[in-house]
Amino acid sequence: MSFIRTLTKDIAPDQMGFTYSHEHIVCRPDFWVQKGEDDLLLDDPEKSKLDVLDFKRLGGDTIVDATAIDYGRDVPAVHRIMEETGVTIVGTAGFNKSFLWDAKIKEELKPLLGNYRTYAEWIDAKSINELADWVIREVEEGLEGTPFKAGQVKFGTGYNRITPLEEKTLRAVARAHHETKAPIHSHTEVGTMGLEQLELLRSENINLEYLSLGHMDRNPDPYYHEQIASTGAFLSFDGIGKIKYAPESTRIALVLNMVRKGYEDQVLISGDTARKTYYKHYDYGLGLEYIIGKWVPRFIDEANREGFDGEKLIRKFFVENPARCFSFKK
Repeated sequence: MSFIRTLTKDIAPDQMGFTYSHEHIVCRPDFWVQKGEDDLLLDDPEKSKLDVLDFKRLGGDTIVDATAIDYGRDVPAVHRIMEETGVTIVGTAGFNKSFLWDAKIKEELKPLLGNYRTYAEWIDAKSINELADWVIREVEEGLEGTPFKAGQVKFGTGYNRITPLEEKTLRAVARAHHETKAPIHSHTEVGTMGLEQLELLRSENINLEYLSLGHMDRNPDPYYHEQIASTGAFLSFDGIGKIKYAPESTRIALVLNMVRKGYEDQVLISGDTARKTYYKHYDYGLGLEYIIGKWVPRFIDEANREGFDGEKLIRKFFVENPARCFSFKK
């Protein structure tokens, strides 16, 4: 039977409830530390917890934390937030994208990864299968040596390119998926290289219905989205609230285009809230409450005006689709 793997236990898919499909809760990426980019450091678990509580207060049930090992995650802190708020959290094994890999490996990880200075050195030194074994352990045993397990596996690629090391991690994640049956998530930089990712995954015999591609709304191209959706993959429109990239009208139009074309069962919605200025309790931003509190009512209204059942679509995007997307297919 299918199941969802949370940090602490496996649950039935129908227990997932209202779900944000791509967020970051506590992380301190060394890449951004070195550059002095404090806005990109979610380094106060108590403030993060307050935003998670806002999400819960408005009816939220589950958050998929897409923070991989190379993005400075704090697994124990995220677990504490899960325990203290009662919000279910799904963790992530795997990798992000190559430009982050110049970051220094945390000292506490060196006994697990070996005495490498950077993630790039570690990835370069290991074989695809050795990297796959690491990802498998994070799914089946625990993230970074903790008892808290990953519920999805992730890889990423850069803007309009896939580097050799990125291809290496993609193949490692694909092989870890075959072993664990964990769902796969991909980072696409500004929504690019999605089709190229799919071709590489096909070469690893991946059923693309087990994949979700992130940041699709950063590339607001309906034709491109239809090409991806035709493969059976999920598309994550996870830039909600980021007006600097596009108005909400653009994102809603993209989602409704997916519905018109018959792909409503492959849509995921989230905020990728990975900056202090996006969080309400760090820096007065829109916060984790924004999507469920303000975007959802607007979407329902706009969908109804277009002749759709807005409430039914919201249930698909936030309840039914995540329950299928994040299921282990054992």
